[in-house]
Amino acid sequence: MIKTLITTTLILVATLPSLAGAEVVDRIVAVVNDEIITSYAVEKEKASILKEAERQQPPPDPQTLVRLDEKALDRLIDKKLVEQKVRELDIRITEEEVRQAIEDVKRQNKLSQESLVSALANQGLSFDQYKVQIREQLERLRLVSQEVRSKIQVGEREMREYYEANPGRFGGEDNFRARNIYFKLDDKMPADQVKKVMTTAMSVLYEARAGKDFAELARQYSEEPSAKTTGGDLGTFRKGDILPEFEESLTRMKPGEVSDLIYVTGGLHIVKLEERFAGTPKPFEQVKAEVEDILYRKKSEDRFNQWVTDLRKDAAIEIRPEPGTGDQEPAKP
Repeated sequence: MIKTLITTTLILVATLPSLAGAEVVDRIVAVVNDEIITSYAVEKEKASILKEAERQQPPPDPQTLVRLDEKALDRLIDKKLVEQKVRELDIRITEEEVRQAIEDVKRQNKLSQESLVSALANQGLSFDQYKVQIREQLERLRLVSQEVRSKIQVGEREMREYYEANPGRFGGEDNFRARNIYFKLDDKMPADQVKKVMTTAMSVLYEARAGKDFAELARQYSEEPSAKTTGGDLGTFRKGDILPEFEESLTRMKPGEVSDLIYVTGGLHIVKLEERFAGTPKPFEQVKAEVEDILYRKKSEDRFNQWVTDLRKDAAIEIRPEPGTGDQEPAKP
């Protein structure tokens, strides 16, 4: 299943698990400016939240899902307010705009129409349902552009401050300094010789992890000719400039750690990561547009959340508790 079917500005809504077989008594749980929200809609929103939590890395804190009913209802109220504002401002998205957005999705994910429909089906969505979601997202984007983004400015000074505070985000590939112990091993060796090499390698690995001087072990056991003088020093190199097998191990390691035996064509390796550091940051002018976009998106999100909060303050929102659980109460802004 593809991770995403959308551009950076279009979010494919999570599929809702089927509620077939579940006995749901539909009732009105809230009224937002004379428009209702039903218990069935809340159950579907809860399923959506849980589905999002399953895909989240790392998984969310369980405490964030404790008040699931309240969170689902809050999201539905916000969605209802946004939908009402879209209608009030007469924001309309044409069929051509929807078609172009879907074509962008297909192009960026290298999908044919058939593979897109298949991927959607695997997530429980029909193509027509997906079109409706795309239209709603485009309406929201236009609303955000009119009501929020047009009022946002990102200055040169704050861009430079963000760049200077986050140098690692704009650096090149990670750099490593490591040492290596090499054991020659090939398919032509007789079985007893292979066994001897493997036994020696495992013994050296044990000593290295027990804290014995790695450089000395390299001088004593490595079959790399230069190791006798360099102690297996590989020098400093960038991610991407090393064997994929080495990169896979080193990217998971912390300085001071010793790898497992690494199998490559022609032999075995034991690698110790001595140092790891970010590459030299790219010049500010080279990443200025990226910095501006990061700050712009963050400000847009903050401003939009505040805008929705303000909509709540001006809205007539009535929460209707389950029968027998108490009186009606207004929603919290």
